Amino acid sequence: MSFQLPKSAVDQLKGFISLCKSKPEIIHNEELTFFREYLLSMDATLPPKPEGGQAEEGAEKKQETPKPAPQPSKEEPTEMEVESEESDVELDMEGVIGDPNPNIEQEMGDPNKKELTEQEMEAFDEKRSQAMQTFSEGEWDKAITLFTDSIKINPNSAAMFAKRGMCYLKMTPKATNACVKDCSRAVELNPDNAAAYKWRGRANMLLGKFAEAQKDLATACKIDFDEAADEWLKEVKPNAKKLQEHQRKRERKAAEKELKERQERVRKAREAQEKAAKEAQEDMDAGMDGGPGMGGMPGMGGLGGLFNDPEMMAAFADPEVAAAFKDISSNPANIMKYQNNPKVMNLVTKMAGKMGGGGPGGGAGGGMPGMGGLGGLGGMMGGLGGLFGAMGGGGGAGGAGGAGGAGGAGGAGGAPPGGAGAGASNPTPPPPKPSSSTDDLD
Repeated sequence: MSFQLPKSAVDQLKGFISLCKSKPEIIHNEELTFFREYLLSMDATLPPKPEGGQAEEGAEKKQETPKPAPQPSKEEPTEMEVESEESDVELDMEGVIGDPNPNIEQEMGDPNKKELTEQEMEAFDEKRSQAMQTFSEGEWDKAITLFTDSIKINPNSAAMFAKRGMCYLKMTPKATNACVKDCSRAVELNPDNAAAYKWRGRANMLLGKFAEAQKDLATACKIDFDEAADEWLKEVKPNAKKLQEHQRKRERKAAEKELKERQERVRKAREAQEKAAKEAQEDMDAGMDGGPGMGGMPGMGGLGGLFNDPEMMAAFADPEVAAAFKDISSNPANIMKYQNNPKVMNLVTKMAGKMGGGGPGGGAGGGMPGMGGLGGLGGMMGGLGGLFGAMGGGGGAGGAGGAGGAGGAGGAGGAPPGGAGAGASNPTPPPPKPSSSTDDLD
């Protein structure tokens, strides 16, 4: 037997199912007894019936708050593990001497001096020749003095800095940091000076800076292959490799830790957002609790097709919009508070169209331009009161909606029953009175 529902009925059913998913307790509404009995006849499991009202909800909130506690303890071992791993790197420290002669005062010359006079050139050539002669004779201290005199005259000679740096490693005791400083200056003046890289690499090797030593010695051999530099490079490579692997491991661990922290922040933010939305929904439900369920609206059709529109269902899930409509449903005149809020006013306009109204400023009878006429709004809020009743409210919200409905009827007929309606002859009608506990009894 083939049976096909109209599309509008299917859309309304989808909307009702979405409502049941977001508010499972609605299944216990008196108007849905027939549906509940049908589900039970199919051995369905129903959600628990809400009991105790806000008191139990408050207790549940208190029990939920202390959950995210032991997070920091997970991060502490990670940092301790990284520190312990750093001390676990076993390096061959044979030959490492540090800096036995740290008190060297080096004359670096005037770095702003660019050109030499003829006299200065002659003096420089003479000092350089003397320094090279002394250097070849192995008189390191005397050679350092002569190279310093040459640097004072010409502070832009990379060769003089490189030679003096080598002398600092030959002298007794060695001045390793002084060698690094001279060779670094030589590299600044001439990046292709192989001797500067070679002796700075040797000095870094003696200081235990194996990664820097490997880089300098490899560069020296690349510019101008040297057997001594190549031998030192082979010696330093094992330690340099261990340090590089350790550094990569630390960087990987740091990246993993950063990723976990970022994921944790995202998770906490998502949980906070969901909790805020849930609390706003619960506060709205608690404020509207106590009404007759579906607000006296006959069947699902009485909701004016609101459940057919996924955009409207999504808008009602916004805590800000839900709170605004709770306020408006208690007194339609409160809509004036939200006239500059596009989210609320767009939804009000759309609801007015769904319920057959002419917009928030006028009802079926035309109303007044702008926000002056509350007759049409009262009629729309009658339907809105029914909607909030269907979403688990009633009471004040449903009653206010009913009062607004009466006002809307007055606006449509041209007569203001109970003073709630507003026609064209009354541009500033008094707002409908707020709902009270006796509204549902009228």
